Amino acid sequence: MSAKIELHKGCLMDSLRCVSMPVVTIRNVPHTYHLVGKGTVLVFIHGWLLSHHYWQPLIDLLKSDYTCLSYDLRGFGASQPTVKNDEFTLDSYAQDLVELLTYLGITHCWLVGHSLGGSVALLTAAQYPDRVAGVIGVNAGGGIYLQQAFDRFRRIGVQLVRFRPRWLQFVPLGGWFFARRSVARPLDLRWGKQRLKDWLNACPQAATGTLLTSTTEAAVHRLPQIVSTLSQPLYLVGGQQDDIMPCLYVRHLASFHPRFRAGEDIVWELPNCGHFAMLEYPELLAQRVRLWVNQATVTSQMASFS
Repeated sequence: MSAKIELHKGCLMDSLRCVSMPVVTIRNVPHTYHLVGKGTVLVFIHGWLLSHHYWQPLIDLLKSDYTCLSYDLRGFGASQPTVKNDEFTLDSYAQDLVELLTYLGITHCWLVGHSLGGSVALLTAAQYPDRVAGVIGVNAGGGIYLQQAFDRFRRIGVQLVRFRPRWLQFVPLGGWFFARRSVARPLDLRWGKQRLKDWLNACPQAATGTLLTSTTEAAVHRLPQIVSTLSQPLYLVGGQQDDIMPCLYVRHLASFHPRFRAGEDIVWELPNCGHFAMLEYPELLAQRVRLWVNQATVTSQMASFS
């Protein structure tokens, strides 16, 4: 892998400081990432039309005890491709992630994925079991394919990508709308503005490509097959008011994991929570991540001694 590191022109707002972010070129696409903390490595993967920023409240709560890596998927946030023939599939994103981990010298980690990022995490864990200790899916699920529902979802998604006039960033109510969309209670306005920005800046090919390739019948049915073969721990978080990934879909996907079939409850449902658990309940989610990771670590250590 040929990779180079450089300083990104943008910045990350960490508390009140503006921190320059490094960029590594992976397969001809510059990838922006943020690495902070110490201890067991947690890698945070964002969802569709989003960026790494939404993990920051959770990372701020975990970085004292864990090494936290977040990054922008190719085509989203600041990781913009320079050519139009890039791949935007789950397999491609899994390859990007592993190359990023290799470049950073990370040999073993937990993957924490939101929505689409949860699918990327699952596929990466299945393809690289020696590199991934476990997976936590946040508002992530699937495995149920309903033709009419997915046709409608794809039509709406394609229109969302096509209709993105730049002047919307200057509309005062733009951030207000996104701060209330797909959440059980309004987010702080800054998150609404960030969602608007990420929606407008997403690469059209990446946004459309990930939408269409990840929602085919074959892709949807592939997820349960992946989960059924996972040897690592899997935990899934669902929001009871999530209108994008209902808890029914979260539990359905969880039901294929060996630990679920063995009687372990690997699903945690948050009441009065929509599709952004890491923003709606960062403190509760941080507590749960600590519990799951520490519990799995102790179990693994005990198994190695037996």
